[in-house]
Amino acid sequence: MTIEATQKSVMPALGNREANHPSSMVAMFGADEPLVLDAGLSLAPFQLAYQTYGELNADKSNAILVCHALTGDQHVANANPVTGRAGWWSALVGEGKPIDTSKYFVICSNVIGSCMGSTGPASINPATGEPYALDLPVITIRDMVRAQAMLVDRLGIDTLLAVIGGSMGGMQVLQWAVSYPERVFAALPIATGARHSSQNIAFDEVGRQAVMADPDWRGGRYIAHGCRPHKGLAVARMAAHVTYLSEAALQRKFGRELQDREALGFGFDADFQIESYLRHQGMTFVDRFDANSYLYLTRAMDYFDIAADFGGSLATAFRNTKTRFCLVSFSSDWLFPTSENRAIVHALNAAAASVSFVEIVTDRGHDAFLLDEPEFFSASEGFISSVAKARGL
Repeated sequence: MTIEATQKSVMPALGNREANHPSSMVAMFGADEPLVLDAGLSLAPFQLAYQTYGELNADKSNAILVCHALTGDQHVANANPVTGRAGWWSALVGEGKPIDTSKYFVICSNVIGSCMGSTGPASINPATGEPYALDLPVITIRDMVRAQAMLVDRLGIDTLLAVIGGSMGGMQVLQWAVSYPERVFAALPIATGARHSSQNIAFDEVGRQAVMADPDWRGGRYIAHGCRPHKGLAVARMAAHVTYLSEAALQRKFGRELQDREALGFGFDADFQIESYLRHQGMTFVDRFDANSYLYLTRAMDYFDIAADFGGSLATAFRNTKTRFCLVSFSSDWLFPTSENRAIVHALNAAAASVSFVEIVTDRGHDAFLLDEPEFFSASEGFISSVAKARGL
């Protein structure tokens, strides 16, 4: 099997320009290289869309894997060909930046189950010639990491200098450290948790039900019917977006200010700026993301529980690890509060692991890890520099 330089079309019915854009590379895995899933099934063939930045050194010791969050993609440090926007972590990753691509070889793949070029529910099922829709097996965080490990193998890399990610990306970082401890020299999980709380599962379920209640969802077969559940997916995005912010940030940015009017409209149009903002977030999201992928990825986050296979003991999950950890949380993040990050730190301490912890004081909520936070950038750069030095780079 080969790695192809141009991404093949996987979502033509959705008009996804990403699928035909040459800026992503794709690793193709055939019937002889199945992805074994936690659901008890295997996925084959399948593909992973990915990006790389920088140069791999002679002994392949400078590779850093970046793991994206729920609705992210492989375009961590380059302009997104669909939206035209800068890479979602271009403030952190790039030449001369904290994750310096003049020093490190950075890899970022689109996760299995997503819709940005990797195999997901909108991909064609070779058994039927139609999109998988809900026939795609349920995907877990561990499945995503297994697929990434196959990509890293394909690139000829034995040990990663670091694995880095926030939110769902942070879950992948933790899974890498548990599933492949000998392959991860350092881990930087950011704004994440060892498992989803009941509150997080509840918000995800609200979003999924909004999608499935849309008449255009058609039992997940909307592509075959030539439609998309725009309204349901927009509502799901609006509800989720509230959890990414903080009350202080919302109050500072919007308060109770009215939108394009001087008095209340006494109706159900967007009277308040916050209403208009959320509606805009919902409408722009449906143009770039697949509704079924949203169902699959939120379910993967809900199922994540890094200690489940270790009798519920986080310390046991990390027992004898040689990986060096740095955990980062944000003071106003109520989706993955500091207490959840500290619980991981305590477990790592109990496992006698090398671990440091940074809490960034900010009112920007969960999304702070994607924003311009100098203290976060400084902590990340310091940690990566220290582990690079320890590895002789």
